[in-house]
Amino acid sequence: MATHAPNDLANWWMPFTDNRYFKSNPRLLAAARDMHYTTADGRRILDGTAGLWCVNAGHGREPIVKAIQQQAATLDFAPTFQLGHPLAFQLAAKLAGIMPEGLDRIFFTNSGSESVDTALKIALAYWRARGQGQRTRLIGRERGYHGVGFGGISVGGILANRRVFGPGLPGVDHLPHTHDARNLFTRGQPAHGAELADRLEALIALHGADTIAAVIVEPLAGSTGVLVPPQGYLERLRAITAQHGILLIFDEVISGFGRLGAATAAERFGVTPDLICLAKGLTNAAVPMGAVAAARHVHDAIVDAPGDVPGIELFHGYTYSAHALACAAGIASLDVYASEGLFARARSLEDTWAEAIHSLAGLPHVVDIRNFGLVAAIELAPRPDAPGVRGQAIFRALFDAGVLIRVSGDTIALSPPLIISPAQIDEIRSALDAGLRQLA
Repeated sequence: MATHAPNDLANWWMPFTDNRYFKSNPRLLAAARDMHYTTADGRRILDGTAGLWCVNAGHGREPIVKAIQQQAATLDFAPTFQLGHPLAFQLAAKLAGIMPEGLDRIFFTNSGSESVDTALKIALAYWRARGQGQRTRLIGRERGYHGVGFGGISVGGILANRRVFGPGLPGVDHLPHTHDARNLFTRGQPAHGAELADRLEALIALHGADTIAAVIVEPLAGSTGVLVPPQGYLERLRAITAQHGILLIFDEVISGFGRLGAATAAERFGVTPDLICLAKGLTNAAVPMGAVAAARHVHDAIVDAPGDVPGIELFHGYTYSAHALACAAGIASLDVYASEGLFARARSLEDTWAEAIHSLAGLPHVVDIRNFGLVAAIELAPRPDAPGVRGQAIFRALFDAGVLIRVSGDTIALSPPLIISPAQIDEIRSALDAGLRQLA
């Protein structure tokens, strides 16, 4: 028997949330359109984070809404184990068309976390298919965020996401993060830190290349507070992994679909990995969906592995892989991105965005600002006795002032929809200016 009133907020155990605080001080979003949310009490909130790095084309876009509605009335669900439906193949072809050359084999998932775990499993299956099943070691990076599955938190490097859940996968090691005090207040890629990729050589020497299946990194690290790759870093990482025959995985759950002014960070930085993890902007967040884009040589090694008896090549998948509504949303989203030129639009706004964000240098507590594409971080000095409190204070102050930002500890992270106007960029800047001064 229920013991709570239906509106007392008690029943939903909220994710990544201070539940006790929230349920005493709820902030409820009730509607959304284009660049704005509307709260349950009718206030408009300018979206400075594209929801959660994901609503890249803005909210409530009519072509995406209609595609979902029509698909729900036509085919709501089709199993994809030993069966298929046309939209899954259509979306896979569209997605392959904007991936780096050769990464044209698409495996669908339902989230970024699932995409990461899928990519890790594909890497292990690849080496087993090639007769090198001893290659089971995975290399992540400090401060990396790769979702919340046990694979993702094992290769991830954010302490709070790991410490209460046990040791995770065995045989995992980590590269150092790329945050370097020599790069403070950098616009674009910082000059220092490419040599940090060479630390992979030390891990290879320690463990042996013949034990390492894959290295996984975010080309631009988002959830840790926006760490932009140093000039030459990704190129060096690709060279080392190629030299030693190690697969390279890019986690582009955040950086994909125009966030950096191109379809992928791989395209923008000119570095092609073997596997790319995708989600978020794939469907403009209208329906949960993720994907892994695999190089053809990885796919073919598994699917075309020699064997006497034909059958399932990869024992992996999800009930909702390539869900019909998600595929409809994905096709419509990719069409909107293309027809409106949103990836190029994001690229054209970079300088305006950088000028606005870096104008906040010198305000109270601001110790660093970094940006790339339509992403930025404003790092605040933590209170000596209460790290994270200053970040939460500015988040709440900005929301009450009508602007949604995101904070990671004491770092403000910004990633607006790609449809943002210069005037709205200035609105975010002005709200941050006022909020940071008030915070002081």
